[in-house]
Amino acid sequence: MEAHDHARTQPRPLPRLKAGVWRALVGGGPRGNEELTTIAGAILIVLLAVIGVTIIRIGQLLWLHLFVGLLLLGPIVVKTASTGYRFIRYYTQNAVYRTKGPPEPILRALAPIVIASTVVVFITGILLLAFGPSGRAELLFLHKASFFVWLAPTGAHVLGHLPAMLRWVSAPRSGPEGLGTPPGATGRWLVLGGGLALGLIIAVALIPDFGSWTAHTAVLHGDH
Repeated sequence: MEAHDHARTQPRPLPRLKAGVWRALVGGGPRGNEELTTIAGAILIVLLAVIGVTIIRIGQLLWLHLFVGLLLLGPIVVKTASTGYRFIRYYTQNAVYRTKGPPEPILRALAPIVIASTVVVFITGILLLAFGPSGRAELLFLHKASFFVWLAPTGAHVLGHLPAMLRWVSAPRSGPEGLGTPPGATGRWLVLGGGLALGLIIAVALIPDFGSWTAHTAVLHGDH
């Protein structure tokens, strides 16, 4: 009887285990959200730098421009989702996010332009890939125009997030959790990896559609 009573008084490990798993996946609050947004932004900067190089030498690097452009889709979804989540939590009066405060006014003002121009850039790019060089006239103009509209506000947006990126780079990674890395790191890396995997799957799946564009560009480059 005593053994039975003792067993009943022992804490159940399962709820604590579930809480630990949950904390590892979705914990972190505003700091975790900021870290996810920051890392996704850093990935985008690297990939967009590659896109910039391909634009300079588009004749030789069109295949890379197409591949990296499609690869960008995953990280862009992650970045948009993380910033959108913070927006929703703040404006639905979540106490923790209200304490963190809103993004800088300039970033809030630029966000609609960045999102709208990003959507147009990628939709026109995907449509160009689907229709090929034969149907490119209006779409190519929209793609280029939306890119130039996108460039300046996105550059300002990136500069606005540079302090957070520098804080993340310089933050200590050792010591008790919370000093450098907020809870939920496992979940954040899964989301980031999943975003990259999604973009990679799309890019690889659409490689066969690159042929009409790369062949067309090769002919033009050879004639030149």
